Amino acid sequence: MAYHRSVRSAERADDGKGGRMIRQVRPADFDRLREIEFAAGLQFRDVGLAFIADFPLPPDDYLRDFLGRSWVAETGRVGGYLLAEEIGGCAHIAQVSVDPIYRGQRLGQKLIDHLSDWAKTRGLGALTLTTYRDVPWNFPYYRRIGFRLIEPTPDLQRLIDREAAIGLDPAARVCLRREVS
Repeated sequence: MAYHRSVRSAERADDGKGGRMIRQVRPADFDRLREIEFAAGLQFRDVGLAFIADFPLPPDDYLRDFLGRSWVAETGRVGGYLLAEEIGGCAHIAQVSVDPIYRGQRLGQKLIDHLSDWAKTRGLGALTLTTYRDVPWNFPYYRRIGFRLIEPTPDLQRLIDREAAIGLDPAARVCLRREVS
């Protein structure tokens, strides 16, 4: 089943399936984003990373900083979200989370593809992210959807250093990049 996007406005994209849409995050979505983050975080307990499940949920001020660079995937209800920033001339995925009840519906991939379109319109040549090397739904998943392992650029290294300061083991993290097509 191919994903078809037709842009309806500068901030909405429909996959042609009637009911699935990518749109910009609004402040009214913040509570739902935290619900998704909580539910998605629980799976980290199963791989020995319970401290991630216990991270504080993002406050309104943090989410507000991403307005204009954040999107939700709706399937009648918000099922996933993506937060992005520009780092080193690339669109960097700061967070992408999908409610586990929507697993397998490709919401994360649709959000990432939408970010790729957004990046292209801004002249950004690639998407980047940092993630866990050995978590099955992280590194292997991103490789399947076109990301490749890269050495950290100076900008990404600064990000990894900030992640280390909040408890993410830099030895377990990898940097990934996908060219914008």
